[in-house]
Amino acid sequence: MLRASSTHNELVLETKDIRVYFPVGRSLLKRNRQYIHAVDGVSVSVREAETLAVVGESGSGKTTLCRAFVGLLHPTSGSIYYKGKPLESFLTGDRIRLEGKVQMVFQDPESSLNPYMKVGDILSEPISRRGFSRKEVVDQCSKILELVGLPREFAERRPSELSGGQKQRVSIARAMISNPELVLLDEPTSALDVAVQSQILNLLVELQGVYGMGYVLVTHNIAVAQYLADIIAVMYAGKFQEVGPAEEVMARPFHPYTKTLIDATPSPDPKIRNLLRIIIRGESPSAINPPTGCRFHPRCPFAQDRCKTEEPILREVMPNRFVSCHFAEEIDTALLTESK
Repeated sequence: MLRASSTHNELVLETKDIRVYFPVGRSLLKRNRQYIHAVDGVSVSVREAETLAVVGESGSGKTTLCRAFVGLLHPTSGSIYYKGKPLESFLTGDRIRLEGKVQMVFQDPESSLNPYMKVGDILSEPISRRGFSRKEVVDQCSKILELVGLPREFAERRPSELSGGQKQRVSIARAMISNPELVLLDEPTSALDVAVQSQILNLLVELQGVYGMGYVLVTHNIAVAQYLADIIAVMYAGKFQEVGPAEEVMARPFHPYTKTLIDATPSPDPKIRNLLRIIIRGESPSAINPPTGCRFHPRCPFAQDRCKTEEPILREVMPNRFVSCHFAEEIDTALLTESK
């Protein structure tokens, strides 16, 4: 599909047309059962030292996709590969190895850390089954605490004694201590105040420089994606609407939904606010009965009759730029002309 960083880096994660559906209610006849189409046909890949950011509104399927990547949810159909091997082979036979190489940082550190365990015990869990001596485990815990900006003495504290930012640093340390090759970041800064958010983002950049792992970042904040990501994938109603190198997507978005997300991002410079002037109304579509044709057409100010009946494919409109919109080029030209 798309490559924004060096293709010499090893491919870590690859998905092919994965779908994740959840049954709604009960039905005696399986063919009459309704399903939530949380993820509805997504193909993507991530390489070492590369960051993929999946951006979209709440309910777009971002977190479901992320949990499928790490094996917490099983796809209804499609395939997920870790370093060329099906993810299922790790889940059934080599789960410990997968847990060592694929880790996840959850959105809310308050609920993802055991309140009854000391920080040192929380950090030692991922490496406790690897044959290290007690001294080696303690040394690694001390080293990773210092690496995430916490004193070694924090190993004796419990989560209730930590601030929100400190808890998230512990969550990140827990993910990094096993030296993973891929880390899933599910809204890692959304529960933090603005000052702490910037510290955590800088920490994630530094750690990627040290370890060289790949990141999959899930966020509703496209500004956060711009800061961290090599590639941005914009998700809406279970599908990717636009995928491309982060700088290019931010500088020249093609899909109307991407334009809206960027336009809604607060800017300290009044001269660059609301240049796109695109307003969408209404709510995200039902995940049980998604719209026919383009899923964004009920809210799109540029929708035409074709959009209501024919579903667009994710097609390449420029080198390494993929967009799911019938009229992406025409809309782009019209807006560029209007802004001059």
